[in-house]
Amino acid sequence: MDFFRKNIIFISSILFILNEKQYKPLNYRIKPMLKIEFEEPHLELCECCGKETVNLTRFVYEDDDAFAIYYIKFTRDHEDKVANGIISIGDWGTDEVPENRYSFPFRIWTKGKNYQVGLMDREESPWTHQILGKILDRNDALKHPWIKEVFHITDHIVMEDKEVIEYFSE
Repeated sequence: MDFFRKNIIFISSILFILNEKQYKPLNYRIKPMLKIEFEEPHLELCECCGKETVNLTRFVYEDDDAFAIYYIKFTRDHEDKVANGIISIGDWGTDEVPENRYSFPFRIWTKGKNYQVGLMDREESPWTHQILGKILDRNDALKHPWIKEVFHITDHIVMEDKEVIEYFSE
């Protein structure tokens, strides 16, 4: 009985110490929590066909800190169902354009029931705003250290952005 009791006390002491230090195993990693703020869509007429074009502006927060902004544009009832977008990541704590803000032009389309995401060159992007930071070409974007964050955001777009989901469901 003493042996059992001593081991219980020993294990309880270790658990208390580990809990006090908020122990996490080395392979335990928490992905940052992304939250998207959805603005009302802005509607205009398509220059080529006169159909309704939807422009979306979205603000992305990582663990409640301003992290990125994205724009998406698509035209309802176009023969090719494609949404063009751009994601700008960097320091969003200022109105000035910091040197560490980069933009990644992309397009979304579907193949069967799956979403497809591809990067574009900056010349293909309808956005040129200086506030977006340096707009990268496809090859530079693919090599950029933030490319995983870009695709993390596009995953959230196709899972959470109601306007985009509805467009591809039409």
